[in-house]
Amino acid sequence: MSKIEARLRALGLTLPPPTQPPPGVILPFRAVRIIGNRALISGHGPQNPDGSFAQPLGKLGRELSVEQGYTAARLTALSILGSLHRALGDTPRGLDRIAGWTRVFGMVNSAPGFTQQPSVINGFSDLILEVFGPEVGAHSRSAVGMAELPFSIPVEIEGEVELTPSKSW
Repeated sequence: MSKIEARLRALGLTLPPPTQPPPGVILPFRAVRIIGNRALISGHGPQNPDGSFAQPLGKLGRELSVEQGYTAARLTALSILGSLHRALGDTPRGLDRIAGWTRVFGMVNSAPGFTQQPSVINGFSDLILEVFGPEVGAHSRSAVGMAELPFSIPVEIEGEVELTPSKSW
């Protein structure tokens, strides 16, 4: 078991399976694309343990509170970690190959006038820092409001991580 997997287990966190889109929806892209020592992470939303989109759905500042958005952003972090784990595999150290979180772009489904997007996306940042520590988990970040997000999810997050070359494992 990798160091990161052990840390997730110690925190009582479980990685979800691949996203289960609504019936009839096809997602013709990779959740994670590895190019050299970079992993580009497509937009992810909050997931339930079965892979479906987590509830509640809707807009921050209307149907959802900042606290509910923060929780959705934490669930989105787990969704991304699940995709990274599948992309990196169980080969030597899987998630331990992440040398650094470089860039995070957080999108919040926002009602007009809602301006607390950074507080919502903190749910993602806090979880990544808790799991990876302040050195590897440190990242640049944007947190922006969007008029709509797919399937009415409250949060969508994409990003990029730097990987340790697999040859060094």
